[in-house]
Amino acid sequence: MSEIDRLEQLVQELQSQFAFHEDTVASLNEALSSQQQEILSLKEELRLLKQRLKEQGDSLADMSQAPADERPPHY
Repeated sequence: MSEIDRLEQLVQELQSQFAFHEDTVASLNEALSSQQQEILSLKEELRLLKQRLKEQGDSLADMSQAPADERPPHY
């Protein structure tokens, strides 16, 4: 095998590896983008849940401030 043939084979192997790495990077980029979108969605959902929990806590606090000696309406 001549030196040129050996170099051509090495170049072909490098091109093959490069193509594989490009494909891998593209796949990882797509997965990362998808995960980032899901994280943003989950953050928004968590924000809404925190807001709802705070509103419920405020509502319970308002209810507990009712006078203790007040009789329920069914008495």
